[in-house]
Amino acid sequence: MLVSPYNQLLQEIQLLLNTPDSNVFVGLTACCDFLRKQIEHYDWVGFYFADFNTKMLHLKAFSGIPTDHTEIPFGKGICGQVAISNKNFMVPDVNKQDNYIACSMDVRSELVVPLFLEGKNIGQIDIDSNKINPFSKDDELLLEACCKLISKTYNTTLLSL
Repeated sequence: MLVSPYNQLLQEIQLLLNTPDSNVFVGLTACCDFLRKQIEHYDWVGFYFADFNTKMLHLKAFSGIPTDHTEIPFGKGICGQVAISNKNFMVPDVNKQDNYIACSMDVRSELVVPLFLEGKNIGQIDIDSNKINPFSKDDELLLEACCKLISKTYNTTLLSL
């Protein structure tokens, strides 16, 4: 169960996603902006989506400093590993992690949570922090719930990303 401040965040994210005339990209970007501004240790927030034909992840929405890593092969980096494992991946200190892709010299830790649609890992939310070891189980639960909201809200639209 999420602690009460996170329940409020989820309610606000649901409102952002259900904004009239909002397409999936607007909603995802609004979600990224909101999370980055609301949670102090979220310095970069982005959504990558899978292209199963090319086995690549593609950055579709983000908030924070732009990255050169807009395409990531399955298996490469933390995001690429989550594309294969289908499991959350929390990295308390990126300097101690093999197979890490540095998106910024300031990043010290990362949390990636898969986004499922109809049981299939179609993408993920990627959080970078400039602090060492800031993430907790509550962060994982919040991001899992956020991904479920996105999957439920946009359903089959996500398959075309």
